Amino acid sequence: MQSALAPRLSNAPRLALPAMLAMFPALAGAAELDGAALGPQWALPFAGILLSIALFPLLAPRFWHHHFGKVAAGWGLLFLVPFALAFGMHAATANVVHALVAEYIPFIVLIGALYIVAGGICVQGNLHGTPKLNTGILALGTCLASVMGTTGAAMLLIRPLLRANDNRRHVAHVVVFFIFLVANAGGSLTPLGDPPLFLGFLKGVEFFWTTRHIFPQTLFLCIALLVIFYFVDRHYFLNREEELPPRLDPTPDSRGIRIDGKANFALLLAIMALVLMSGLWQSDIAFDVMGTVVPLQALVRDVALVVVALVSLAITPHSARAGNEFNWDPILEVGKLFAGIFLTIIPVIAMLKAGTDGAFAGVIRAVSDSNGQPIDSMYFWATGLLSSFLDNAPTYLVFFNTAGGDAATLMTRDATTLAAISAGAVFMGANTYIGNAPNLMVKAIAEDRGVRMPSFFGYMLWSCGILVPLFGVMTLLFFRV
Repeated sequence: MQSALAPRLSNAPRLALPAMLAMFPALAGAAELDGAALGPQWALPFAGILLSIALFPLLAPRFWHHHFGKVAAGWGLLFLVPFALAFGMHAATANVVHALVAEYIPFIVLIGALYIVAGGICVQGNLHGTPKLNTGILALGTCLASVMGTTGAAMLLIRPLLRANDNRRHVAHVVVFFIFLVANAGGSLTPLGDPPLFLGFLKGVEFFWTTRHIFPQTLFLCIALLVIFYFVDRHYFLNREEELPPRLDPTPDSRGIRIDGKANFALLLAIMALVLMSGLWQSDIAFDVMGTVVPLQALVRDVALVVVALVSLAITPHSARAGNEFNWDPILEVGKLFAGIFLTIIPVIAMLKAGTDGAFAGVIRAVSDSNGQPIDSMYFWATGLLSSFLDNAPTYLVFFNTAGGDAATLMTRDATTLAAISAGAVFMGANTYIGNAPNLMVKAIAEDRGVRMPSFFGYMLWSCGILVPLFGVMTLLFFRV
């Protein structure tokens, strides 16, 4: 998730935005929510939307397909209305504004731009989805994820991968491992890879710190997953009934491979540059929207990302998007569901930020020993498990602050603790479909192409059976128990 892309600033001059706030000063006020004043019942709407995502596709698939946006909106209202009655309309409005302006809009603008631009790059021709080729594509995407972000790499390669395997009967496992590797683990080496690391970069963590300190963990996890995938895919591939008859192959053999929409590669580079710019450029100008500070660089980034997306729509040949069977359904599904998630997650994040004074005090206490020293293994698992279901960027920030919050100290004396927090936030986003935004987008694109993807709990069987044991081995190898 991308909420790290619009941080609050405390030292920049604030400009009232818009003029209405100057006319009605009561509308201007901090959106900060005291999590210590909230009981665990405020987390029920968030739990409700998670259960809806998990159960409705199984129990009422047709209803869910047509009304998932209404279900998400319903859970949002079940949080918002009682919250407004308990804390006042101003507090409710200010927190909704913060969720929209600081988190949801930057999130949807970035993944929307990546979806549109990557959707304009079409690999024409027929690649044969053999175990070697599929493993190669997953390895390529894993390497690209730290350069162009997990969302960018996933959106660039998922369609060619699906097209290469459209003559096979068993494809769901290919997509599951693609989510493990390209949409998550591959983004662990730079701040461009995944939002939690970008948030750490904004807090003072050096750009290549994670490259130096999480490379062994990343190498272990990615190689292990690629090896496991190769043998799983080989098992299915050697099945005599695996391949469809040649006459049923949706993309029969053709001469050579060519790429349509090459100009979109330049636009992908522009997106990467804009994200990096918003972290390197620290403007003295910021806009205050009901207590939520929007720095100028974030506003420039988001407007420029919209422009990049519009340019892509204008210059991409129709044949490229037609070849990709491009449509708006996957991004609309992600946009609607995550709107509900970003809204209902407000009290959950606030309770975590309250530390030992909040409803999740037990989680915060569990990461330190009796002498107050950090337990790296607990930081890894606590950050990871919460990132599996919550927004991994603020979850990273919660444990970053719990560990002291000083980047200089965390990069040196407590380097192993920061590595554990970073690894947990990035790697364990693969545990569920909602752990990281690209997961749900990849699932939606695959289902749009006719792939029968595992249910929410079915996917967790894959992650618990493959990822969790690997995380256990990583704990013993890399993190202090």
